[in-house]
Amino acid sequence: MTTILDPTDERVPVERQVAARSGSLSGVIGLLDISKPRGNVLLDALENLLAQQAPQITIRRYTKPTFTKPCPDELRREIRDECDFLVEALAD
Repeated sequence: MTTILDPTDERVPVERQVAARSGSLSGVIGLLDISKPRGNVLLDALENLLAQQAPQITIRRYTKPTFTKPCPDELRREIRDECDFLVEALAD
């Protein structure tokens, strides 16, 4: 059983279904640092873990200019065109 934690203040939890998984990981995974402090530390650790656990994947790193504004359109297009999946680091 998988437990999904929701940080919102819901007095009555919402039921959510976990998407089906194929059991394998392939393709290109983008790691987006939104430029908050220590986000790069999280992504460095995740990149190392992915490289060890799934050496068949390709990892690409991206960085937003600032966390205070939305991701620039050019960077969004670059990520869309180059990646199959994206992990965004939200850390302080």
